[in-house]
Amino acid sequence: MAFDSFSAFMVMEGHGPYVWSCYAAFFLLMVGLMIWSVRRRRAAIEACRRGYEFQAGQQNQQSASASAASFTRVKVSQD
Repeated sequence: MAFDSFSAFMVMEGHGPYVWSCYAAFFLLMVGLMIWSVRRRRAAIEACRRGYEFQAGQQNQQSASASAASFTRVKVSQD
């Protein structure tokens, strides 16, 4: 093993605080990035769902107004 003890491994001949703080920053940023990505994905899926519901509502309104239309024969005099 390269180090005599666990405390020597943690200290790394004086470089330990720098090394371990870099690892800590890296893992914190990775966790933050994963959380941010999951939230953005959920927001995008929710926006798509709202868009689909809006489009479906518009189509239902158009079909309701189209079915309400009636075509009646108009009697026009041929004078």
